[in-house]
Amino acid sequence: MSNQACVQVDHVTFQYEEGADKVLKDISLTVNRGEFLAILGHNGSGKSTLAKLLNGLYLPGEGRVVVCGMDTSDENETWNIRQKAGMIFQNPDNQIVATVVREDVAFGLENMGVPHDEMVRRIDAALEAVHMSERAESAPHMLSGGQKQRVAIAGVLAMEPEIIIADESTAMLDPQGRAEVLEVMHRLNREKGMTVIWITHYMEEAADADRIIVISDGTIALEGTPREVFSQVGTMRTLHLDVPHMAALADSLRKDGVPLPEGILTVEEMTQEVCKLLCPSN
Repeated sequence: MSNQACVQVDHVTFQYEEGADKVLKDISLTVNRGEFLAILGHNGSGKSTLAKLLNGLYLPGEGRVVVCGMDTSDENETWNIRQKAGMIFQNPDNQIVATVVREDVAFGLENMGVPHDEMVRRIDAALEAVHMSERAESAPHMLSGGQKQRVAIAGVLAMEPEIIIADESTAMLDPQGRAEVLEVMHRLNREKGMTVIWITHYMEEAADADRIIVISDGTIALEGTPREVFSQVGTMRTLHLDVPHMAALADSLRKDGVPLPEGILTVEEMTQEVCKLLCPSN
């Protein structure tokens, strides 16, 4: 594994039981340190299975997964791997273990042996980051699904892992909640250099990633920057996936003869390109 790589997946194949169809088929990919990687795929494509392989929850049938220099198949490294690579699941009930929000966020820190004063600082910062400070003394079972998810995210953030693997972790949040959580992830990535592996079915969330991988039927179908991937509108639709609204609009206008460039993703970019066409002298 290179100095820049923090996750290496080498020719990995996975099936849930002997004789069953392969969920992943000879997958290879590298995640670089400090990268914000988005993984897209239709339901059943294998993206959530890949997430669990990256955290050592599943082990590959063939090939290997190396996280921060540690092979996930080495049972002696399992705890260390999960300290380095924090996992946020789609269903927060899979992660919440305590009867008080603050105690739940503290759970991982207690297992790590973090000193009390440092633990308090991390808990407060994590709850503030997901806008749940006011519910610190609440019972998790009394929270909404979206609030539970924020608590689960706070629990991972408090552990300050090198890598965060988020498996559709905004699926239960409203649009504002999704935007807030995504902003937190980008800030952690930007300011702390934390590597983020963001698995989502929201195209707009993937548009801000450094790189996108599209999985289809257990294989990597597309890979590249958001502009490179989302400019392939026809291919994405063949893979039963959409593209950001402005990319779809630009594609439709190009088909109608409007000379717009490839790679338009945002309203601002669309506005700029349309203004160039209407006012070429400017």
